[in-house]
Amino acid sequence: MGRLTVHALRAVLVALLAGSVFVQAVMVPLLAADLEGLNTEFTYLRIPLIVIALLGVVSVQVVLVCVWRLVTMVRRGTVFSHAAFRYVDIVIGAIVAAALLVFALGFVLAPGDPVAPGIVLLIGGFGLAVLGVALVVLVLRMLLAQAVARDAEAAQMQAELDEVI
Repeated sequence: MGRLTVHALRAVLVALLAGSVFVQAVMVPLLAADLEGLNTEFTYLRIPLIVIALLGVVSVQVVLVCVWRLVTMVRRGTVFSHAAFRYVDIVIGAIVAAALLVFALGFVLAPGDPVAPGIVLLIGGFGLAVLGVALVVLVLRMLLAQAVARDAEAAQMQAELDEVI
C-alpha cells in the first residue's frame, strides 16, 4: 500500500472518528433532550433509544481504531502475522454487536405505534445487512489466515533452501 493511500485512509479514519465523537458528545444528548418532550405514551422509548445510539457509536469507534491499527500493520509490512487476527476478530465482534443493536432497535420500536410496521421491517433488513458485512469480514479473515499460512510455509522453504545452499 502506497504512502498516499495510507495517508488518505488515515485522513478518512480521523474524520470519521471525529464525527463519531461529535455524535457521541453533541447529537446523542440533543436526541435525549428531544425525547424528553415525547408523548407520554412513548416515554418508555427514551432510555433504550439513547443506550442503543451510544453503543452503536462505540461499536463504530472500535471498528475505526482497529482499522487504524491494521493500516499501521500494512504500512510496516507486518499485516500477514498472527497479531492481525486480534484486530480482525475485534472488528467482527463490533460489527455483530452493531447488528444486534439494530435488531434491538427494531424490537424496541415494534410494540405500539411509535413507527409504522414497515419501518420495523426495514430496520430488520438493515440489521441483516450489517450481519452480512460481518460475514464478509469473516471471509476476509479466512483469506488472511491462508496468506499467513502461505507466508510461514514460504519462510520455512526459504530456510530449508538456505541450509542446502
